[in-house]
Amino acid sequence: MASLITAVRSKFLQAIRSVNPPGRWKVLVVDEHSQKLLGSVLKQFDILEENVTLIESISSHREPQQFEALYLLMPTTQNVNRIIKDFSDGRQQYLGAHLFFVDGLSEALFERLTTSSAEPHLKGLQDLFINFWATEAQTFSVQAPGLFFNIYSPPRNDVAFKIARSKLEEELRFVSKNIANVCITLNEFPYVRYYMPTHHLPLGPLKPNDQTRAPPPPEGSARWRTNLARGDAARAYEAADTEFVTKLLAFMVQQNLDEYKRNNAEFPKPSDPPRPRGTLIITDRCMDTVTPFIHEFTYQAMCNDLLQIEDGTKYMYKFQSSLGSYEDKIATLSDADSVWTAVRHMHMREAIDKLMADFNKFMEENAGFKGEGAASLNDMKDMLASLPQYQEQREKFSLHLNMAQDCMNLFEKQKLPLVGNVEQCCATGLTTEGKTPKTLVEEMVPLLDSQEVINANKVRMVALYIQYRDGVPDEDRRRLYQHARLSLADQDAVNSLVHFGVRISRGPSDKDTKKKLKQKASSDNEYELSRYQPLLRTVIEEHVANKLDPTLFPYVKESPTALSPVASLKQTAPQTTSLRSAKPSWHKAVRPNAPTEHKQRVIVFMTGGMSYSEIREAYSLSTSLNKDIYIGSTHSITPRNFIDDLRVLELSGVGSRAVPNGVSLAGAHPSYQEYYDEKYFTPDPPASQRPTLPAPKESKHNASKLVKTPSSISTSSASLTTPGVEKEEKKKKKGLFRF
Repeated sequence: MASLITAVRSKFLQAIRSVNPPGRWKVLVVDEHSQKLLGSVLKQFDILEENVTLIESISSHREPQQFEALYLLMPTTQNVNRIIKDFSDGRQQYLGAHLFFVDGLSEALFERLTTSSAEPHLKGLQDLFINFWATEAQTFSVQAPGLFFNIYSPPRNDVAFKIARSKLEEELRFVSKNIANVCITLNEFPYVRYYMPTHHLPLGPLKPNDQTRAPPPPEGSARWRTNLARGDAARAYEAADTEFVTKLLAFMVQQNLDEYKRNNAEFPKPSDPPRPRGTLIITDRCMDTVTPFIHEFTYQAMCNDLLQIEDGTKYMYKFQSSLGSYEDKIATLSDADSVWTAVRHMHMREAIDKLMADFNKFMEENAGFKGEGAASLNDMKDMLASLPQYQEQREKFSLHLNMAQDCMNLFEKQKLPLVGNVEQCCATGLTTEGKTPKTLVEEMVPLLDSQEVINANKVRMVALYIQYRDGVPDEDRRRLYQHARLSLADQDAVNSLVHFGVRISRGPSDKDTKKKLKQKASSDNEYELSRYQPLLRTVIEEHVANKLDPTLFPYVKESPTALSPVASLKQTAPQTTSLRSAKPSWHKAVRPNAPTEHKQRVIVFMTGGMSYSEIREAYSLSTSLNKDIYIGSTHSITPRNFIDDLRVLELSGVGSRAVPNGVSLAGAHPSYQEYYDEKYFTPDPPASQRPTLPAPKESKHNASKLVKTPSSISTSSASLTTPGVEKEEKKKKKGLFRF
């Protein structure tokens, strides 16, 4: 399947390679954000290999260059003004400018460019639509953790509802463009469906309120009328009851995709063999509030839960050198680490077994470094040639064996076997024997009383128990808090579940909440502490089998032609053959030019944070369902981060790691462009004197007129002679960088 990282990297490289000035060399101009996006998929060495002699930041002082420049920028008003300034007032910063924008450039900014003094120097303009973070092969992120508070924090008073809602809609518009960028990058025009809860009303700023709801219909309207005959006023008034964040986001994404398709008739480009049209499923954190509290014992999830890993990628550990001394090292956990990708979704026990087996095999294959020495100079030469690779691989094994050992030490120290059993019984509603847990309180209370169990784990048990009971009497909840000795902030974390549609308080006459989406019992998991499966697994499996309730996950526009569940399963199940009845086919050689199989795609977006358990499910189901499944979110969450955010949810995020000062209490900007400009604003450097390069007279006459087409704009390159060709090779070797 297509890797998101590879797809983004290819788009960047295609843009860089498409600029071929007469003098061969070119300058790359970036801004702060585009540089980070570029650096997430390409190393500077890879960029310089593409005939880039210099990388400059557009916000720094730059000397005029005798090269053409490739601008790779965010489409902000500030950046457009900077481009114009590079070719204004007698200044010509470069011999020509090839413009590539990470997002789509607005028509207003395009008009400003084409009517400016820079227009004669512009060689081409293209929108790349790659403004999202490809964090793994099948995972992407908007990296907007503050949006969690925009979605779920309750407005402080009735007057604040309108402001909070306008701000949320503005943020969702930005997220919708990121999701559309993922689809465009994958060349996918998907069906769009979204989660529509039936057991609670919209949450946060979308909660029905007189400030945001349409005015009620006239009192004289008859109640017996049909829905069609009741009139627009009544329907508009009741629409507030169904305006969930998932619905708003889904309709925005559909609008963005429709607009892109109108401007790009060839989208999506046909593939050979044809790929079935995929589906984008938009859901949110309130669909499953159990998964973020569960202790997950697969390698990636457990490491991120128990160890101090920054943003899921950076981990500091002690590495023992060949001399026996220890030194601090910062490791990057990414798809570039083959050891990490091989074990990250395995259960910790299996991961440790594989790490040990692979390490022993590696040491056997590199026996020359154990002290036997080299038998000849040629042997020594071969050993020295493989030394850097050996050292790097040795560090990777050392890293992951250390991480696994640290996790197992904490597993025993924090009494996670006992804590995990209580969590699994609460989450699944069943014991390891498959029966209703009758001694759950007796097992949980001693753990709540124990000083060896950290408070965060007590919060997790209490939150899961309250959800298992579908709410408890206030007195019982107070006693649970008392046993656990929870601080007021920890109590706030549990109480904040009410803002996710969870019932935490229950009276004697309250009936059970009826939920259409329920956890399925896992029958194939051999580990007692891993019985619970995220609800997302059920959603994807039922969607692929064409069993997902259309009232729970409606489509925005058209839906695929209905398939019977049996036919759908026939499509998705991998083909198996019997050796007795089928003709053996292993002797057939694979044709070199044989077309690759194009599997149907399922793209899932979890608004409000995705857990590492859900990321693992995307990979696992891709194999079992024979689909290409991608998962993305506003941000990735760990149980620790989730509880920290719950503590300050009612404070609109004040004191949180994502937005220490809380979400902005100001309303939406007058226009989306103003919001975008503020989001990607970078300060200009202090003014200083710098020499200017007079523009060659012939450049204005040779440049072609810039014309905008729906997806990209390009012109033929002008015939410009590049002076100083002899010096260019020297500049290339120096690898100059200015940020």
